[in-house]
Order: sequence, then C-alpha cells, then structure tokens
Amino acid sequence: MSNRFISIWFPSLATDHWVRVRPELYGIEFALAAPERGRMVVKALNEAAAAMGIEANMAVADARAIFPALVVLDDNPDAAREALQALAEWCIRYTPTVALDPPDGLILDVTGCAYLWGGERAYLNDLMTKLHQGGYQVRAAMAETIGVAWAHAHYGRPGTIIPAGAQYNALLQLPPASLRLSPEILEKMQKLGFYQIRNFAGIPPRVLRRRFGQELIDQLSKALGYLQEFIEPVRQAVPYQERLPCLEPIVTATGIEIALQKLLEMLCERLAKEGKGLRSGMLTCFRVDGKTQQIDIVTNRASHHVRHLFRLFELKIKTIAPGFGIELFILEAPEVEEINTIQETMWDTTGGFENTAIAELLDTVSGRVGTGVIQRYLPDEHHWPERSVKMVASLQEKPKIGWRTDRQRPVFLLPKPEMIFVTAPVPDYPPTAFRYKDKVHYIDKSEGPERIEQEWWLQRGLYRDYYTVEDQEGRRYWLFRLGPFVEEKEEKQAEWFIHGFFA
Repeated sequence: MSNRFISIWFPSLATDHWVRVRPELYGIEFALAAPERGRMVVKALNEAAAAMGIEANMAVADARAIFPALVVLDDNPDAAREALQALAEWCIRYTPTVALDPPDGLILDVTGCAYLWGGERAYLNDLMTKLHQGGYQVRAAMAETIGVAWAHAHYGRPGTIIPAGAQYNALLQLPPASLRLSPEILEKMQKLGFYQIRNFAGIPPRVLRRRFGQELIDQLSKALGYLQEFIEPVRQAVPYQERLPCLEPIVTATGIEIALQKLLEMLCERLAKEGKGLRSGMLTCFRVDGKTQQIDIVTNRASHHVRHLFRLFELKIKTIAPGFGIELFILEAPEVEEINTIQETMWDTTGGFENTAIAELLDTVSGRVGTGVIQRYLPDEHHWPERSVKMVASLQEKPKIGWRTDRQRPVFLLPKPEMIFVTAPVPDYPPTAFRYKDKVHYIDKSEGPERIEQEWWLQRGLYRDYYTVEDQEGRRYWLFRLGPFVEEKEEKQAEWFIHGFFA
C-alpha cells in the first residue's frame, strides 16, 4: 500500500475564525491589523475587503483612504494558532495522524483510511465539505508525498487527487514556490526565467546545487518521494485503537451499544492474538456538530474478554449525549499488559486474585462507585513505617518481600503521626497515660520499646522508640517517642506521637 497524504490550506484562517466568534461580521468588509514600525498595518482581510481593493501589508490609513467604511480589528495571532490546533484535533475523526502546518495549514497521513468512506474522492469531498460548512475557506489536495499534496493545495486546483507514482508529472506545471523554497532561491529563479518546475526539473542535480544550494535538491527530492518527509502528529496515535465510521449518524443508546460491541470484538481479537489484555480503555464519540463525547474504564487485571469489558462501558453509556448524531466511534486502549492466555481462556475458578470472577467483580464495583474507592497494598522494602507499604494498581503484581510477622503492626496506620501529651515516669519506660483529642487514656498494659532508625539515605532525622499500649477500655494503640529525652531546666522533655490503632 502506497502512502497517501492530504494537505489542507485555510487561506483566510484568521478572518474565518473571527466570523465564527463574531457572526455579525459575516458579509462586512473587515481587516485585522497590528502595529509595525510605528504604524498600523493590515495583516489579514476577508474576501469582501479584498474586493474593495484592500491588500495585506497595506497601511491601515491607506486602506481607509480606499474604503472608509472598512472595519479594522486588532490582529490576534494566538487565536489563529488555537483555531488551527482545534481544527487539527477535529480532523482526527478522519485519521489518527494529523500534523500542524503553520501558520494556516494541516497535513494528514490518510494511508489506509479512505476505504472507510468508499474511496479517496468521497473521503476528500466529505472532509472539505464539513470544513466549509464549519465556516472555513478550504483548499486541499491528496497525493503520495507531502510535497506534492502541499503544492496542489496551494497552487493547483482545489480537491485534486494525484494517483500514486504520478507526482513527477503533477509538479511540472506548478511554480517553484510550490516546493516551499526560501524567498532568496525564488528570487534567483525569477531572474533566470524559471517560472515553472518543468523549466529546471531535467537539469542535473549537481548543476542545481551549485547554483541554488542543497535546499532546492532536498525539497524536490521530498516532493518526488526520493527523500522521506516526517510529520509530528498533534496527538500520538494509540497503538491499540479501533475506528468505526457510521453511514448514518447514531442517535440512540442501542446504536451506541452495537458500535461498542463491534469495536470491542475487533480490539479484543487483536489483543488476544498478541497475548495482551486491556488495563484502561476509552471510547470517543465524534458528533456531527464537531463536539466529542468520551467515556473510559479501568480494570484491576488485564483482560480481553469482550463481555466483561462491555459491561464496564455499559455503566457509562447513559452519560453520552449524541446530540444530532454520532458519525465516528474510536475505541482506544492506552494501557495494556501481558496476560496469561491459558487463564484467560479457561476462566479458572482458583481462589484469590487469580480468580477472574473476583477481578471482574472489582472492576464492576470500581465502575459504579469510582476507581479510587478500591485500593490494594503490598509490603515495601522499608523499615520506616510510612514507607513500609505501597499502593499498587495491578492485581497481578507480586510482593518483593512478605508481610512482617515477627512484630505486631497496627491495622490502621495514620498517614502522618499526631502529637500527644504523655505521662512517663523515667526514660525508656513506657507511658502511664496519654491525652489524645481531648481524652485521657490510662494505660494498663504496654510492650516495648522497639527502636526504628531513620533511613539516612532517604531522610535525616531522629530515631523513634515505639510502644504497643492498651488502655483501661481494652483499646490498643501504637505510640512512639521521637529521639531521646532532653534535659532542659532540670526537667525531662520529650515529644510523643500516636501512629496507629490495633483491632
């Protein structure tokens, strides 16, 4: 399959954007101006103003002398750039690879996409029609190389489709400027009478290089396909992505479910062949009015089981507002993991997290109440209590060490120790009472101290002496003294904290 590119040029991007923002400007002669060398200069103008004899780079004073009723607005280059970015993101419904061609163009890599619209002509016509209906003047062309597509979009007939392998003949009648050359080179060619590419296309490259430099050779080679040209997409294509265009806009929940089922079948078939499973998924619905609707899911365990994934999405389908209809569905799997194919196909009934039913139950609960409600923790390779456990996202991740059983640890550990007031008889003795949240707890039993040193390679500070204590009501707590007692004015001072609660 040969490469296919579309170049889109918006000749009046800035003024078209202003008309979209301020519809009252439609049909009125107006121009955008900016200060330059102490005077206001016209930077862009609409067709109505151009018909009155106004030109770009003309002083505003001269323009108003020609047409006094001209409406002059401040030019805003940032608004034009934002509009071009928005147009690029809108074009993703036609291809996942869309790149900016500043200041007023786009480049689309449409290789393998046209068949979804019934052919290249129908594909290009639909794209241009939708952009024109959106209020933009559009010139576009399709070719095997970016250079030829750009040349015909800017200097050829709008809507031109150049067949694969015909780029050489397609360039011959165009001016040298269609090769995107610098003004200095174009000026030299103008002086030599090179008004069309055919005037120099047959000249040996070494002669052209000596006269015009390497730039001409490179641009011509790119246009002819001898030198590859790369583009940077506005949004990196997700490796695991399926697209489903609709012949008629979808406006019902049943239609959305049918489209989702089809996309999941295609995606999961691919994941199964590669031994992978979905950990996060996103369904994007592109509406005919240019807006998008999006729902996403996450799983606790990698899965390519269509029925299970459909149930997770089904919980959120009701949040999709189809408006006047959805014309394209895109299902993406931004995060995938290797999967045990045997377990996935057998749907075993083993216990624990290896049981698929448990993983799917957790996914369903997360889909209903939120992804942050269910959490899993594993022991970490640290002695410092705050760092001794870690939260993990995957059910398949195995702990590097086992849970510590030689020492008792509280069921609930405070995220940050809280200071308490303690009564203790002498150093290294457990406390006899402590006050926590305005309540005094009298201690009947205690165990300790257990000294835990700071991990000096991570953090500097004092050690802690931990005590496990039980009050008169039978409640057990995990307390610690920070560092040693300090002699101050013949009184022994120490800082005590509560860090956890036992069952």
